Amino acid sequence: MPSPEEEYYSYPPSVPAAVIFVIIFVIFLLIHLFRMFKNANLVLHSFLEVIGYIARAAGHYNRTSLPLYILQALLILLAPILFAASVYMFLSRLIRFTGTESHSMIRVTWLTKIFVGGDILCFLIQGAGGGILSGADTRKSQKLGEGVILAGLIIQILIFGVFVVVAMVWQRRISRGWMGKSLDVGFSWEWYLRMLYVVSVLITVRNLFRVVEYAMGEDGYLLSNEWPIYVFDALLMVIVLGICCLWYVGQTISKSQNGDIEMRRDSDRFHTER
Repeated sequence: MPSPEEEYYSYPPSVPAAVIFVIIFVIFLLIHLFRMFKNANLVLHSFLEVIGYIARAAGHYNRTSLPLYILQALLILLAPILFAASVYMFLSRLIRFTGTESHSMIRVTWLTKIFVGGDILCFLIQGAGGGILSGADTRKSQKLGEGVILAGLIIQILIFGVFVVVAMVWQRRISRGWMGKSLDVGFSWEWYLRMLYVVSVLITVRNLFRVVEYAMGEDGYLLSNEWPIYVFDALLMVIVLGICCLWYVGQTISKSQNGDIEMRRDSDRFHTER
């Protein structure tokens, strides 16, 4: 039997809890695969969550396995970054579909590139921190790895905060620009924007949890107990993916745009006949 010092978990990981979330994430993975092949970020995010929690369940039977520990820690930590890219692209599409590009404080052509670029930076920073942790053989190097991951999480929160401000400014400018009247584009853009805000809050809460977790350190309560990761990470990501099942506006928008085209054609034919 290995000594407690050689174990990487402060507790035996719960197999039932990990299996439950593996099943849930597999369901959402299949839904997003079926409904939308264009957005690989949602599919990849779900896939990484599935592998992460499978590795976590396996850690119950082998608490001394460093590869399993690093695999579950990194995949569960990094997966939501991929999802954030989908949020950025969704706002960009909403702005384009409503024809209000001039109301955005950042050019729509640059909006996704800027924020996805920031997420890539966070991904690299947190990945580097995970790499340092995986090879840490002293307390100092372990602290360094945790510090690097913490820095990446803080930058991620700041970037996401700026993104939310951009979305709110766009919404406010639309209200002012259209004199308080409803912007009629054939679909409920306000409803989708509310969903974007809810998703943004959930992701921010999850990121804040991770910041506090790493700030408290290995001996802190959050890393020494298992329930917080399921309540403040896994559950929030499940809710986010559930909301995104209602987020496929492509067909609705396409029908709306096709309807506008047909209306314009009918109008042209009417004026021609006259």
